[in-house]
Amino acid sequence: MDALTKLFAISWQEATAVVISTVAIYLVFLLLVRLFGARVISQLSTFDALVAIMLGAIAGRVILMDTPVLPAGILGLGTLFLLEVTIGQLGRHTRADRVVNQRPIVLVNAGEILDAGLQRAHMSRDELASSLRLAGIRQLGEVELAVFEPNGRVSVLRTGASIDPEVLGSVHRSSKRH
Repeated sequence: MDALTKLFAISWQEATAVVISTVAIYLVFLLLVRLFGARVISQLSTFDALVAIMLGAIAGRVILMDTPVLPAGILGLGTLFLLEVTIGQLGRHTRADRVVNQRPIVLVNAGEILDAGLQRAHMSRDELASSLRLAGIRQLGEVELAVFEPNGRVSVLRTGASIDPEVLGSVHRSSKRH
C-alpha cells in the first residue's frame, strides 16, 4: 500500500471506533471538569476550552500522520463539533444546563467569606483575596456578593444599591441582607 492510499484508508469498524472514542473522551472531560471545577480552564468558557484542547490533540495526531489517518481525524473533529453543538443546545434547557454546567457559587455574602463556597469552588482564601483585589476591593465590607461563576471567574458586586434579581439569575444567597 503506498503512502497516499494508507493516509486515506479507514474501515467502517475504525470509523465507528473513532466516533465512540471521541464521544467517550468528550464525556470524560465533561465529568472531570464538573468534578474538579471550572478553575482548571477558567479563561475560556468550560466547553470552549474543552473542545480547543481536544481539537488540538486530534489535529496534532493527524498532522503528524500518527495512528488516526486523515479520515479518522476528520471524523473525530466532526464528532467533537457535533457534540459541542448538541451540548450547547442542551444548555438552553434549565435541567440539562444544571447537569452540564456548574452552578454559580457564593463566596462572599454581605461582607462575610463563606468557607463552604470556597471549598465547593476549590478555591483558597488567598485566591479569593486576589480576585477581590483585582476588582478594586479594599475591605470585605465593600462586598455585597462575590460569586464564583460557571466559567471559573469571580464576579464581585459592591455594597450600596440593591441587587436586581434578574442580575442574580440562579445565584442562591443566604438570608443575610439583600
